[in-house]
Amino acid sequence: MTETPFWTQIAAQAKAAHRPILTMAPMEAVSNTVFRQVISRAAAPDTFFSEFVYAKSITDPHTKFPVHGRLYVAPAEKRRPVVQLWGNQADDFARATAVLKDRGFEAVDINMGCPDGTVIKNHGGSDLIRNPQWAADVIAAAKTSGLAVSAKTRLGYSRLDEYPQWITTLLEQHVAVLTVHLRTKQEMSKVPAHVEVIDDLIRLRDQIAPETLLQVNGDVLDYQAAVALAKQHPGLDGVMIGRGVFANPFAFEAQPQPHSLDELLGLLRLQLDLFDDFATKYDVPRFPSLKRFFKIYARPELGATALRNAMMDAKSTDDVRKILANYQALVE
Repeated sequence: MTETPFWTQIAAQAKAAHRPILTMAPMEAVSNTVFRQVISRAAAPDTFFSEFVYAKSITDPHTKFPVHGRLYVAPAEKRRPVVQLWGNQADDFARATAVLKDRGFEAVDINMGCPDGTVIKNHGGSDLIRNPQWAADVIAAAKTSGLAVSAKTRLGYSRLDEYPQWITTLLEQHVAVLTVHLRTKQEMSKVPAHVEVIDDLIRLRDQIAPETLLQVNGDVLDYQAAVALAKQHPGLDGVMIGRGVFANPFAFEAQPQPHSLDELLGLLRLQLDLFDDFATKYDVPRFPSLKRFFKIYARPELGATALRNAMMDAKSTDDVRKILANYQALVE
């Protein structure tokens, strides 16, 4: 397989910095342009992955899973994200990736690990683990676009011992990057990530597809943990961080330092402004979806529990701004 410039450049930059590739995970209702810009302001990863995008919806606006602004990239974003696609029909992936290439995207990722029941019922996400021919077919179809094609999956559907055969199948497709969430679909996030299999994953990659970059995901909360994990497992190319950004929006910071409540609330104000700007272009997401982010900024350990509770009762971004202004007046 010819290496694609997108991932080759990212890998070279990470190697020059003596660390693994660092990426932010695709997260539904989280990884859109608004939050990507917030994390970039705090401390940016090497690249972002988009929210989940139903492959068919890119060329058919009448699907039950419309795009709804998931492909919007703000002018301020330095690089387009990797678009994560889901579905199981090869033709949908061929058409979708052709359109994405025309729109200037450089890379796509195929969702083969989402455990959501609705996604699985519609034969996407983890359902591809049970249907490996679909997985091979959609990868081949996506490659026809010339974009960099990667895949994100889990170790298995029901059992951990499924991973040698399943990961082998994916490696035989010679994707640019294979990201493995170190749990099975059935385990969800209820058990610790299976870091004990990382070296075996590296061995399989080296034997079958040495040109494929191997990235892992699960229970890694920040830059320092990612670097430590890569040092423990030579040959691991990258680490993807997901929930860690909810514990710390500065998760990708190379030199960790204390961050004040004022700094965190500054990021919240940025998110409010970006959210309002995005709302002028698309009717989604609605204000209630913002509430899940308040815990990132108004942190109990910084004495902001009452502030967070007040914001949870807000009905609009302007309400939140008023609450923040009142809080600021009290502490000055």
